[in-house]
Parts: sequence; structure tokens; C-alpha cells
Amino acid sequence: MVSDKSFFNQNSFHDPKRNLGFGIGLRRPHFDEIFTHHQGVDFLEFVSDNYMNCNDRDREVLEKAGRLFPIVLHGVSLSIGSPDPLNKEYLQNLEKLIEMTNAVVFSDHLSYSSAFGVEYHDLIPLPFTKEVVDHIVPRVKQVQKIANIPFLLENPSYYVEMPGAEMTEVEFVLEILEKSDCGLLLDINNVYVNAQNHGYDPFEYVDAMPPERVYQYHMAGHYEGEHCIIDTHGSNIKDEVYRLYEHSIRHTGPVSTIVEWDNEIPPLDELLGENRKVRRTSKAALRERKRASA
Repeated sequence: MVSDKSFFNQNSFHDPKRNLGFGIGLRRPHFDEIFTHHQGVDFLEFVSDNYMNCNDRDREVLEKAGRLFPIVLHGVSLSIGSPDPLNKEYLQNLEKLIEMTNAVVFSDHLSYSSAFGVEYHDLIPLPFTKEVVDHIVPRVKQVQKIANIPFLLENPSYYVEMPGAEMTEVEFVLEILEKSDCGLLLDINNVYVNAQNHGYDPFEYVDAMPPERVYQYHMAGHYEGEHCIIDTHGSNIKDEVYRLYEHSIRHTGPVSTIVEWDNEIPPLDELLGENRKVRRTSKAALRERKRASA
């Protein structure tokens, strides 16, 4: 069970789980190749929902990956904001998966994907209200009890603003992080997408996030449509997102960073090339951060 200590205070800057290096989300097309061709990959992320009650092949890959890399788990179906109670079977399966993989961090989205017994198979945005904050905080604490590793919430992309907002997105995120003592998986592409679609400054958003609570970054591609841009995870990362990431690293210092590529999955070489570019960008930002503090 989780201890009483906080993972997310000033001491978190020195937690090795916060700076695992530069990883990729491992997807099935790369199962075989990753074990002989992983230059520059420091750790792996698995989508936890895909490996609950896994088959023999998946278990073999998970166990082999765990011998070579630190593992982090990332979920899409926890539905932390749902009006329904948290699914106990899901939590039990998640706990088993954490134990099986020796995962060092796990995360899910600040949204919901099911309600009233219906699975939506999508991430639905939440109203930015005090009532929702008060609903989510005890649910986060319930999740935190399943294992003695940090639990992170990810800022999701959204395309409509839910009615009745009493605060900004930034204020909403900060309230939940502070009151639940939760960490943040800061998805840089999502910040950029939301900023463009809803008209706020993405750099100000990043600057508002407490550096000690940022435990992971996600980097991914998006599609620029005629009227909005869509978070697709199906292309190379845009230059604008790299600029925001560089700014973010200057703000937080070194933080584990994951390249996500879930659609139109490229050859592993291309994914590794993107991972190397993320590493170069982070290292350059850290040099600037060091010069600025000298």
C-alpha cells in the first residue's frame, strides 16, 4: 500500500523516477525489433489497458522488456472523472499489472471515458468546476492506494469547452494536483492543440505548472485541419511543439519524456529518430537553463 509521504514536493526533483531519460510508447508492430534495435531508448511505456489479462505472447514481451528497460504504464480507461464509481475489477487488474511489470510510474487522463455503465471509447472533457474537483480528488486518492509508485494525471486534448466553467483549465488542473497530491504527465502536444483551438497562450500554461509535480512529458504529432487542429498521434512532432517542449524543459529541468505514435505507426527507425530529436532538444534546453542560472 502507498505510504503517507508525498511523491510530489520539492524532494521530487531528486526522485530518479522523474528523470528516466527518453522513452517511446511500445506498440505491437515493434515487438520483435525493439529488443535488438533500441539505440537511444532509455525506458518503455505500455498502454496498460492492452495488457490486463494478457495472453502468453504479451506476457513474454512485458517480461522481456522489464529485464531490459524501466517500464511505465499509461491508461486510457480509468475514467477518473466519471459519475460512476471507479471500476474495482479494473483497479485489481491494474494492480496485478503493476506488480507483474515492476512499473515505476503509472498514469491516466484527467477526463472520463465511461458513464452510467456505458463505455464511450473516447476521452470526454470535464467541466472546470469546484464540484468536479471535489469529485475527482478522493477518486485519485483511491487510485493512489493500489501501489507504492507515483500516479500521474495527463492533461488531455479537448475540442469543446463544457458549459458551467467556474475557472480556467490551468486553475482546474492546479486545484486537482494540489488537493489530491497527484503528479502531472504534461502532454506538450495537448497543451499546444488546446491553446490553438481555444485561444490561450501555451507558454503561460506551462509556466503555471509547478515544476516539482511534472513527472513525465508526452510528445506526439497532430493534424492541422481547416477549423481546428486534432491530436492524432499519427505523424512527426511539429516544430511548434518542439519549441514549447524546449520552453517546458527550461521551466522544469530534466523530466522523463515519451514519444507517442499510435496511428499510422512508422518503421521503428523513424520512431527512434524522433526520440533522438527529443533528446537533442531537451539537452539544448538544459544547457540554456544552466547558463541562465549561472
